[in-house]
Amino acid sequence: MQVPRKTSAVLFDVDFTLIYPGPTFRGEGYQAFCARHGMDVDPAKFADGVAGAAPLLDGPDDAPYDPEVFVAYTRHIIEQMGGRGERLDECAREIYAEWAACQHFELYDDVPAVLRQLAGAGIRIGLISNSHRCLASFQSHFELQGLIAATVSSSEHGFMKPHPSIFSAALQLVNVPAGDAVMVGDSVRQDVEGALRAGMRAVLLQRDAAPHAREPELTALGVPIIRSLRELPALVIA
Repeated sequence: MQVPRKTSAVLFDVDFTLIYPGPTFRGEGYQAFCARHGMDVDPAKFADGVAGAAPLLDGPDDAPYDPEVFVAYTRHIIEQMGGRGERLDECAREIYAEWAACQHFELYDDVPAVLRQLAGAGIRIGLISNSHRCLASFQSHFELQGLIAATVSSSEHGFMKPHPSIFSAALQLVNVPAGDAVMVGDSVRQDVEGALRAGMRAVLLQRDAAPHAREPELTALGVPIIRSLRELPALVIA
């Protein structure tokens, strides 16, 4: 593992890095949303729907934030679960709106202690999210106040990761040069490649034990792959 240079700031992705969806955004939750809109869907088809919808989120690297992309993503999942009818779009938009609500999410167990350890070592912590969630509310809901120095959401900034400007905006807020900062996230394209292009270093967080398809390439680039945030302090604290 490598992240050899001085680290003055660590920037984190939010969804699936620090938090994960609760029951509202799983198969049965989608089924409940759809039922309220007069649609009968199969929750067993949710995982396949998510996999099929994933490419819709991989737009151009210079794509501005566009809520319609996420609505289309949600609509595709509903359709793959069997949802049809004139209220399909209305349902997709309700689900998109609810994604911003922190109470529908759970914090990974390793997050609070690791953030406290980094902050205690004098490392400035930032958040960069491609969502429309209020990151101030995120901090208060999960009782992380005082640990996070800066936040940037793509809905407010205007561009999404991997656009370099969103990384630059976060770096300006934490007042740290790119070479002294590390980005941590679960997406190679959005988090790792975006950070590297912005002059930062990067760490890929893959919480399951399966080998990553691009591990040799990432290793060659000096990008560590960790399975838990508990592995991070050893990489960034001198």
